[in-house]
Amino acid sequence: MSWFESFILGLVQGLTEFLPISSSAHLRLTAAFAGWQDPGAAFTAITQIGTEAAVLIYFRKDIARIISAWARSLANRELVRKDHDAKMGWLVIVGSIPIGVLGVTLKDAIEGPFRDLRLIATTLVVMGVVLGIADRLAARDETGGRHRASKQRKSLTELNVRDGLLYGVCQAMALIPGVSRSGATISGGLLMGYTRESAARYSFLLAVPAVLASGVYELKDAGQGHVAWPQTIFATLIAFVVGYAVIAWFMKFISSKSFMPFVIYRILLGIALFALVTAGVLSAHAGEIKG
Repeated sequence: MSWFESFILGLVQGLTEFLPISSSAHLRLTAAFAGWQDPGAAFTAITQIGTEAAVLIYFRKDIARIISAWARSLANRELVRKDHDAKMGWLVIVGSIPIGVLGVTLKDAIEGPFRDLRLIATTLVVMGVVLGIADRLAARDETGGRHRASKQRKSLTELNVRDGLLYGVCQAMALIPGVSRSGATISGGLLMGYTRESAARYSFLLAVPAVLASGVYELKDAGQGHVAWPQTIFATLIAFVVGYAVIAWFMKFISSKSFMPFVIYRILLGIALFALVTAGVLSAHAGEIKG
């Protein structure tokens, strides 16, 4: 991998990690369209450490409160009922279980069949439709339909074990490139009746342990093949800087705007990808490393 490839892929990772359009799919597609080798699941997981570092800094006050309250709840279990931050700490752990189990179980599929461009095209379109439905339901509740009052949506103070686990199942779906971690968890949150901001905030917090664990786990495979350590580190730093800026923008965006632009983009990209693969312009396995 050249330094230019590393820069572009780090930029793509930072731009797409927090938007509901799938960073792993965009890394795969960027390499395929440019005629580069697929950077692979290990490179993707490690560069995500950079974007999660941005989450740690942006939400540092929330995370510090949650960790502190959770640690105190180990000695005083009453805090789980009385302190929202202590409860949130346990719910993040509960929500991380599905992706932890499936990530290890499906490791070979994640590094192989799941990177097929036809599957990515499918997940882009299907999850785009799901996000669109969830977004419309949220908009209807917030504004009220014809002859009906607006419906009060839930905040994170109302998050319970069942919802936390469902969020986790949604996050686990993002093991397939094209689904999008934020897209799946935000869609799940909206369908469960949470506000846009609450769904996005919990999505970002829930991703921290899963992404960091995945990145650390994949460190053993870094520097192998065509992706060297220096380029991987460089891409991770680029992803961190760009990712922080994107978080700040996205949290402001969702407070008043619809997810429809992302829905349209996902569907159009998925259809275009299907067309290119079907026409033979692009191979479904473009850039994959054999062997």
